Amino acid sequence: MALLTKQEIDEQLKALDGWTLDGNAIRRQFTFAGFPEAVAFVTRLVPDAERADHHPDVTINYRRVTLSWSTHDEGGLTAKDIAGAQMSDGHAREQMSDTRAREQA
Repeated sequence: MALLTKQEIDEQLKALDGWTLDGNAIRRQFTFAGFPEAVAFVTRLVPDAERADHHPDVTINYRRVTLSWSTHDEGGLTAKDIAGAQMSDGHAREQMSDTRAREQA
């Protein structure tokens, strides 16, 4: 898979809320209600990451989850990383929505 150009990366980042360029990776920190919700979010990522055979670097600090996407075998960012960020954002929205629904029940 081809590496994205700087211009392509900049364009993609405009459409990805909260994601920043960090060297050869894109990174975002998500904050959840607590540790169980943070772990549940990461668990939601697993099936899609496995299907894509592309996995983020993950750091969990209590209720904060930091994801970093990079295509290591290509040495930088590819379309796989943008797709991973988009997938991560979708799962974060789902996790937060589920948490709100439980709190209101």
